[in-house]
Amino acid sequence: MTNNSTRQAAYRARHLHDVDGQGTRINTVVSNAAKLALERLATCYGVTQRQMLERTLVQAQRAALERVAQTPGAQDAFYDGVLRLDPDAVTP
Repeated sequence: MTNNSTRQAAYRARHLHDVDGQGTRINTVVSNAAKLALERLATCYGVTQRQMLERTLVQAQRAALERVAQTPGAQDAFYDGVLRLDPDAVTP
């Protein structure tokens, strides 16, 4: 590895885990609108973009589980990755 790639690998290794020793790196491209929304929401709530993304995802999961709470087997299907909901219903 080159000097730069060695430094980058070390940086990623140091920053992979959060304070609880848990963490997973995601790498994806999002639209400009989504990126700006993340930046604005994080600033508005006074949290980091990572915290905003984590909180938003957990809240969306909670909403999905509440939506199917009365349907027998739906929560198991959700956790098994086979439940399909209308993607337009992501936000209440």
